[in-house]
Amino acid sequence: MHIKTLRNSKRLAASMLSLLLLAGSPAPVVLAQDGKQTTTGYQRPPEAIASIIDAPSTPGVSINSKGDWMLLLERAGYPSIEELAQPESRLAGLRINPATNGQSRATFINNIKLKQVNGGQEFELAGIPQKAQISYVTWSPDEKQIAFTITKANGIELWVAGIADRQARKLTEATLNDAYSGRPFSWMPDSKSLLVKIVDEKRGEMPKANLVPNGPNIQENIGKANPSRTYQDLLKNKYDEQLFDYYTQTQLKLVSLDGKQQPVGQASIIKSADVSPDGQFLLVETIQKPYSYLVPHYYFPYNVEVWGRDGKVVKQLAQLPLAEDIPIGFDNVAKGPRGYNWRPDKPATLYWAEAQDGGDATKEVAERDVVFMLDAPFSGKPAKLAGTKYRYRGVQWGNNDLALVNERLWKTRTERVLRVSPSKPGQAGTVLIERSYEDGYNDPGSPVFTQNQYGRSVLLTDKKGDNIYMISEGGSPEGNRPFLSEFNLKSKKAKILFRSEAPYYERPVDIIDLNSKRIITRRESEQEVPNYFVRDLNKKQLTQVTKFPHPYPQLQGVQKEMLQYERNDGVKLTAVLYLPKDYKKGSGALPMLMWAYPREFKNAAAAGQVKSSPYEFTRISSGSPLFWVTQGYAVLDRTDFPIVGEGEAQPNDTYVEQLVASAKAAIDKTVSMGVADPKRIAVGGHSYGAFMTGNLLAHSDLFAAGIARSGAYNRTLTPFGFQQEERTYWQAPEVYNRMSPFSAAHKVKTPILLIHGEADNNSGTFPIQSERFYNALKGHGATTRLVFLPHESHGYAARESILHMLWEMDTWLNTYVKNRQVQ
Repeated sequence: MHIKTLRNSKRLAASMLSLLLLAGSPAPVVLAQDGKQTTTGYQRPPEAIASIIDAPSTPGVSINSKGDWMLLLERAGYPSIEELAQPESRLAGLRINPATNGQSRATFINNIKLKQVNGGQEFELAGIPQKAQISYVTWSPDEKQIAFTITKANGIELWVAGIADRQARKLTEATLNDAYSGRPFSWMPDSKSLLVKIVDEKRGEMPKANLVPNGPNIQENIGKANPSRTYQDLLKNKYDEQLFDYYTQTQLKLVSLDGKQQPVGQASIIKSADVSPDGQFLLVETIQKPYSYLVPHYYFPYNVEVWGRDGKVVKQLAQLPLAEDIPIGFDNVAKGPRGYNWRPDKPATLYWAEAQDGGDATKEVAERDVVFMLDAPFSGKPAKLAGTKYRYRGVQWGNNDLALVNERLWKTRTERVLRVSPSKPGQAGTVLIERSYEDGYNDPGSPVFTQNQYGRSVLLTDKKGDNIYMISEGGSPEGNRPFLSEFNLKSKKAKILFRSEAPYYERPVDIIDLNSKRIITRRESEQEVPNYFVRDLNKKQLTQVTKFPHPYPQLQGVQKEMLQYERNDGVKLTAVLYLPKDYKKGSGALPMLMWAYPREFKNAAAAGQVKSSPYEFTRISSGSPLFWVTQGYAVLDRTDFPIVGEGEAQPNDTYVEQLVASAKAAIDKTVSMGVADPKRIAVGGHSYGAFMTGNLLAHSDLFAAGIARSGAYNRTLTPFGFQQEERTYWQAPEVYNRMSPFSAAHKVKTPILLIHGEADNNSGTFPIQSERFYNALKGHGATTRLVFLPHESHGYAARESILHMLWEMDTWLNTYVKNRQVQ
C-alpha cells in the first residue's frame, strides 16, 4: 500500500522539534538551546484542563420538516494519534484514506437516537454497531427513514433506518466511494431507493510508484498571465495523476431498499450527481483531463450533462475548461456557465449563471451575471430569469411567482436581494434588500424554508404569498438578540414575531406550524447549556424538548462580562472577559491571556458594532483560550481587532497601526478595571490570529509573551493575495513586507511559542511558514519554541496532539506570564 510521504519530511526532521507519532515509537528528540538532546513525549496539561477535553460532547440535532421528530447525533470523542497516523494520499486538494476510499480526516457520530418533539420520548435505534463511525445522516423525502454511512476498516457501508420500527440495517457492503467532496449518496424522490457513488469495480490494482523517474516533471507557460493563490496538496507528477484517477473513479448505482443495485451510466470521475425533483433525470458533472499542478481539483476541466435514469446522456450542457486563468480578486469567477442546479419547485428545470464580464469584476458592464433556466426535455432555448448588478450568489426558490436572486459586490461589501417571477422570465425584478453585509444591526436575516411535494426546500410563505419569514442573528448595541420576522414582499417591511430577551440568548430554528405560530428555538444563557424548546407564540408557552447536561461543570460559576470600549481613532470595540469563579472584584490584578482574530472592514461604524451576546453559554472547543480561566488567569476572548479601510483606502494600508491601537485599547480597558496586570499579559491566536500575534510582538512592547498557532508569517510566500487582501505582492510590495512578521523578526524581543500541524492543508499556512519564522527569530536571539504536531492539519484533531498543545501553552504561560520575573 502506498503511503504518501510528507512533502517537508526531511526538512522538518532537521528542525528544532521533531515529534514522532505512533504508540511504541521512540520518544521524540528535542534539541535544547545548548545543543544537548533531551527526550520527551506527548504531555498532559493540568487535570482541570484535560478533564474538559475528555468531557462527553453535547449531541448534534437534526429536526424533520414537520417538527415532530428529532435525531440526536451523539458525537465520538477525539480520535487517537494512531487513528490520525493512518496512511493518507494527498491529491489535488483531496486527502484520501487508501484503506476506505474515503476522506481521511472525517469526523464521526457514534450513535443516533430518536426523540419525539411533542412529549420528549426518546428511543434507541437498534442494529447500529458499537463504536460505529457514522456520517452523512440524511432524512428521506417522506421523512419515514434516514440513511447514513458507517466507515469500517476496509471501506464505507450504506445504512438505512426506519422511524416507525426504529431498526437500522446495512444496505450495501463497504463499497461506497467518498474520496471526492460531497455526500456519497442521495435519496430518490420516491424514498424507495438511493443514488449511490460506488468504487469502480473495474479500476484494477492500485498503481505502483516507479522509483526510477522517466524524466523531469515540467510545467510551462507561454506568455499568458495565470496567477493563482497558494494551495496545498496539489498533484506533482504523473503518478499522482494515476492515483487521483484510481481513487476518484466512480460508478453510480441506484440501490433499492431491498439491496438491489442497478448501474447508472459509465464509470467516471463524478464531481457531482444530482437527481431532478421528479426523479427522471440526473444532473452529472464529470472531471476531465488535462489536470493541473497549479490548482486543486475543483478548477479541473469538467463536463456538465443531463442523464436519464438509465444513465444515457440526454443533453450535454457544457464542456468547461481548466480554470487556471481566473483573475485575482474576490468577485472574479471562471468564464462560461457555472452553478448548474435543479429548481426545487419544478419537476425538471435547470438553472445556472453566466458571467457577462468574462469573469473579471473590474470590467464595467450593464449586467454582471445572467441567470438562465431550461425545462425538460432540454432541447429549447434557455430562458433568462434575471440579470444581476453585482456578482450572482444563488437563488432561493419559492414557486412559479416567487424567487429571490442573491448578489454581492465585495469591493463595497454590498449585498442585494432581487425578487423575480419565474413565470415571467426576463422581466425586471424588484429590489427587496440592498445593504452593507458588514452591518449586523440591520441584517434582516435568512429566509425560512418548508418542504414541498418533491421533498425539496422552498421558501415558506403565508397563504396569500405576500409574506416570507426570516431568522436573523439580531445584532444590536446590547449584543445579538436573534429574531423571527414576517417580511412583507410588497412593503419590504418586517414585523418581528419573536425576539430573544435577556437574560437568554434564544435563536429560532424553524417554524413548526405557521397558523398556530409554534416554533422551535435553541435557548441558552450564560450558565445554562443550549437546549431545544417549542415556543407557542399565540399562547405564550415554552416547552423544553431536550435536557442536555452541562458538559464541563468545572466552568460553572466562571464570571463573564461583555466589555465595550474605544480605540484612539474612535472605533468602538468589544471583547468578552472571563474571570475565575472565585475571583472577587478589587482583590488584585490577574495575569491575562488575550485571544483574537483580526477582521477587515470598509466601514468604521460597522467595525464598531457589537458582534456577540453577553447571554451566550460559555462553550469551549479544543482551540479555545478559556481553559486558562481554570488556572487563575483572566481571559479576554473575541477581542475586537478590526482593520478598517474606508473609501479608496484599503484596510491593510494601516494594518500594523490599527492592530497595535486595538491591542492597547483592550489592555487599557482591563487594566483600568483592576483585573489585568499590565506586566503579565499574553496575546495569542490561531491562523490569521497567529499572524496578528507575530506582528504585535514585532511592533509593540505591550505583552509579556505570545502564542501563535498555525500561522503564516511571510507574505511574500502568498504573493497573489491572502485573507481579504486582493492586491498582489507586485502591486503593493510595501504592504506585504510591512505586514510580514518575518520581515521584522529582528524586532521581536518578547517570548513567542509557535505551534503548527505538520500536515497543514490550509491555503497559505504551509508548515514552512513557522519553520522559517522560528529560524529568523532564533537567528536574532529571540526566546522562542517551535512545536510541530505530527499528522495534524490546520486544526488539530488527535486527542494526544490537543492535550500536548494545551500543555505547551500552559507551560509557556506559566513561565513567561504568570511567573514572569519583572526587573
